Amino acid sequence: MTPAARLSGAIDLLCAIQNAPRRPADATANAFFRERRYIGGGDRRAISTIVWDVLRGWRRLQWNLRDISGDISPRLICAASLLLGGETMENVRRLFSGERYAQNPLTSREDVALKGLEGKELSTQKQPLAVRLEYPDWLDSALRETFGNRLPDEMEAMLGTPTLDLRVNLLKGSREQAARELRRESLPAEMTKLSPWGLRLDGRQPVTATQAFKDGLVEIQDEGSQLVVAAADARGEHRVLDYCAGAGGKTLALAMTMENRGHIVACDVHEKRLDGAVKRLRRAGVHNVERHLLVSGDKWAKRRAGSFDRVLVDAPCSGTGTWRRNPDARLRLTPEDIQELVIKQAQILDRAASLVKPGGRMIYATCSLLACENGQQIDAFLKRRDDFRRLPKEQMSELLPAELRSKAQFSLTPLRDGTDGFFACVLERIVTEAKTQEEDVAVTAPVAEDPST
Repeated sequence: MTPAARLSGAIDLLCAIQNAPRRPADATANAFFRERRYIGGGDRRAISTIVWDVLRGWRRLQWNLRDISGDISPRLICAASLLLGGETMENVRRLFSGERYAQNPLTSREDVALKGLEGKELSTQKQPLAVRLEYPDWLDSALRETFGNRLPDEMEAMLGTPTLDLRVNLLKGSREQAARELRRESLPAEMTKLSPWGLRLDGRQPVTATQAFKDGLVEIQDEGSQLVVAAADARGEHRVLDYCAGAGGKTLALAMTMENRGHIVACDVHEKRLDGAVKRLRRAGVHNVERHLLVSGDKWAKRRAGSFDRVLVDAPCSGTGTWRRNPDARLRLTPEDIQELVIKQAQILDRAASLVKPGGRMIYATCSLLACENGQQIDAFLKRRDDFRRLPKEQMSELLPAELRSKAQFSLTPLRDGTDGFFACVLERIVTEAKTQEEDVAVTAPVAEDPST
């Protein structure tokens, strides 16, 4: 495709994203490219780069176009992104030539609006902090509660392009072997600093086309997500429940740490997500996993109360920690979403807790930056359940790097750790004679997840 055709494709994709405001942009993009299989891999990556650059700079682009009367169209904002990224007005006009596969020529209104941006920068100190750092105004106090004086630096890091992290499947081979195989396919990978199983690539790479991926030697998984699994410290003699398993990313990693022994139950309220795990489990060579769909009125959990050594709760959350990867999520998130999620997380914690056996552990994790979804959620849970406590630090998993073993809960950020934003806390169910399984609150109805997380 020519540069003009790629720009035209990016504008069409951005239109599709705007027409589905509550749907994640990556899901819209996947559907967009499935319907246009004639677009090759290199062109898909080029189109996606244009669109994701626009989404990452959305508030700053709108601010720079604030004096323009009328709606700001996908055409206009894509052109503005090019100009503020260093492109010249002459080249932008050339991309809107109206020739085959190119967009129609710029209108006089568009031309005047864009000409004023030539030579300017996307970010300026004149912009309000929330605009310059691309976060919603209404989240300012919550983010300051988390980061304090570090807020500008932390949010600046959130504007960067994320790396592509892989988890090596030790059931199939070593990290060194995986790195060698990727190098043979011109994908040089570095070993991650925190995860003992991670490899890191720069930017968007065609990993799923590699033999290492097809053979199940590597899986795409952020380093932070890998560390959540490390915190679970699941072993081959354990019964493990992945309570919000989704498509099974953490389930696969748990099976690896258990060396394909023991028993894992992967639960979710979405059948399609669980079905999506089947192919991944087969490719990874995992055979110690049972899938279970949680439905209203299900007696499955009641019958298994207090029976699991490890229960992983990867809770539905705001996804604020993944803004580098999913910049559109900043635009979709509302205060009402946070309120609903906090209630839902508390319900899930209470229900999952009844499945942990005395002496067992529950690992609560989110990809959120917000205290109300993280530490405050744990504090509230411990006030409700005096039979749980944060795991003593000396019992934390040795799979974690030393700096994360100093306490039972930890957070990760792009600035400090080079990962997505994550929170994890390991809780232990206290063994007491007074408590019995019959005293547990039975789980009779699942909590529906937010499909946008």
